[in-house]
Order: sequence, then C-alpha cells, then structure tokens
Amino acid sequence: MEQLMKVGEVARHFRETKLSGLKPPQEFFDHRQLSRPKDLNEATSRITYNTRHFSGNYLLVIAILAVYAMLTNPLLLISLAFLAGGFAAINKFAPEPMQVGNHVITQKSLYIALFVIGLPLLYLGSPVSTFFWLVGSSAILILGHACLMEPGVESEYAGIEGV
Repeated sequence: MEQLMKVGEVARHFRETKLSGLKPPQEFFDHRQLSRPKDLNEATSRITYNTRHFSGNYLLVIAILAVYAMLTNPLLLISLAFLAGGFAAINKFAPEPMQVGNHVITQKSLYIALFVIGLPLLYLGSPVSTFFWLVGSSAILILGHACLMEPGVESEYAGIEGV
C-alpha cells in the first residue's frame, strides 16, 4: 500500500511539473511560425528555446511513439507482460516454499524458470532495436519541430526579469 502511495505521489508531481506546461495544439502546430533557420546559430537558439517551451508536448510525443512501438511489436509486448505478470504472481502466490509430490518448489526456482522462459522470449521481441527506433524517431521529430518553429515574441523577453 505504501508503494502505491509513492507511485501516486510521483504521478502527481509529474503532472504538476511537466504536463502542466503542455501548450495547446493551436500553438504547437502553428504552421505560420514555420520557417527555415538562416544559419546554425539560429537553429541552435531555436532548438534551445523550443525544447524548454514545448517540453510537455515533446514528452507527450515520446509517450505516443512508445505506445505505438509497443503496439506494433506484439512479441515484445507479450514478453514484457509475461515477465511482469510472472514476477507479480510469484511474489503474491509463492512467498513460501511449497511441497509438490517429492519436490520442494522455492521462490528462487520459480524465478529461475521465469527467466529461462522469459529472457529468450524478450530477446526475440528485440527490445534494443525498439529502443533505438524510439530514440531516433523522437530525436528527428523533436529536433525537426524545434528547429523549424520560430520562437514567439515572448522569447525576446525571456532574459529580462521583472522590476
């Protein structure tokens, strides 16, 4: 129960800090602010400003891409569910050794069986290539958007503090 409260606290903190900064779709997809940067300095300054300005939206893009990657790779989804479900089931239903016939089944032997079956299944699900696809596609989308979006008028006053 205590762990569940910690998860709730982390989720609330994440929502308050990151997701509260979500910009509306009209601002995020404003095609009138799209332009090619003149040089590398302008591209770098745009990326710096826009990654801070649209950080909540970019986290949402990464989350959507991660869900898409999991849904299009069913073997990875099945293997992760098998490992997580097996781990939870062993913790819940087999905390103490059991006698089955002449054999004593311990929690350690159940974990070994879970990993002997689950890890090759996970390997076949290719999590490494899915991870690198997620990193690459996120980087292309986010850096492309951040580079092409002109900063708004408020960016001119970002360095000036109120008197």
